[in-house]
Amino acid sequence: MSPGRRGSPVPPARTTRHLRRTAPLLAGVLLLAGCGGSTGAGTDEKATGGVTVDNCGTKVHVDHAPRRAVALDQGSAEIMLSLGLADRMVGTATWTDPVLKGLEKANAKVPRLADRYPSFEKVLAAEPDFAAASFTYTLSKGGVAPREKFTELGVPAYLSPSDCAGKDNSGDGDGERTKALTLDTVYGEIRDLAKIFDVEKRGEKLVDSLKSRVHKATSAADASDVSVLYWFANSDSPYMAGCCGAPGVITEELGLRNVFDDTHEEWPQIGWETVADRDPDVLVIGDLTRRSQSAESAAQKIRFLESDPVTKNMTAVREKRYVLLSGQDMNPTIRTVDGVEKVAAALGEFGLAK
Repeated sequence: MSPGRRGSPVPPARTTRHLRRTAPLLAGVLLLAGCGGSTGAGTDEKATGGVTVDNCGTKVHVDHAPRRAVALDQGSAEIMLSLGLADRMVGTATWTDPVLKGLEKANAKVPRLADRYPSFEKVLAAEPDFAAASFTYTLSKGGVAPREKFTELGVPAYLSPSDCAGKDNSGDGDGERTKALTLDTVYGEIRDLAKIFDVEKRGEKLVDSLKSRVHKATSAADASDVSVLYWFANSDSPYMAGCCGAPGVITEELGLRNVFDDTHEEWPQIGWETVADRDPDVLVIGDLTRRSQSAESAAQKIRFLESDPVTKNMTAVREKRYVLLSGQDMNPTIRTVDGVEKVAAALGEFGLAK
């Protein structure tokens, strides 16, 4: 998950009275939806008797291709929008960056329920028939609501496998990877959602496009001798990428070496003295638009790096080898591919790619 997510504001308290009022309305929508055929679909859709996918230890079943979906995290929203599903979305939430280029018009058609976590009541008021989230925390008490709350009201809830497959989220931080993330998991999420929405041809087309972009980026960059560090946010107690999350995908695809590949924590907080001792060749830094931590934007980060006595003499700082990525580029989403492309291009500009 994005660093510091567990310290985010808790949604407003839920009210039993509101849930009693919303549930019958939602049930009516679901009953009505079950009586008709699929709408808003392209030629690659077909009528189905329902779909079930295995998802993070839970079977998610939909009786029909969703028509009123909510995406509770930006990553989920951008996959749905990339699959051409804007006309079947009734809300998005929890954004860290502007929407992916090329999706602006589609995104503008979908109501934004909240920039951060919406209350469960606000989500239910949109009368959804399906919900998707990128992070385990979103489908928990501290996020929007536990997954079972959606299920109790007949709303199937899907969780990105990138935040559960080979990952332990039981601690207090941002989780620990027991197995390195790969883009195959991201592609699997695309295929799952395409299957649920009955647009499988669109899903394969999107996966093929992403694979082609990765191949093009990696075939032009061999940087096996280059060390890198990924800094997401916070100058006081910075969140740096461990070995095996989305930054690990970028590292592996480009043959780089993460100077903190000795930790499996997703985003450990590491002191600047330790960072300076590791002295990476390149600094990949998050250029965030949110305002919940210190040093969110790239400009703030660079000012800190070039003025702090501990960091200003680091090789990457002296050489100004900075690669700017959005928060979503550093999360396990389709934007991880953007991260691969941007880092590969920067390595070429720095003269570090063979």
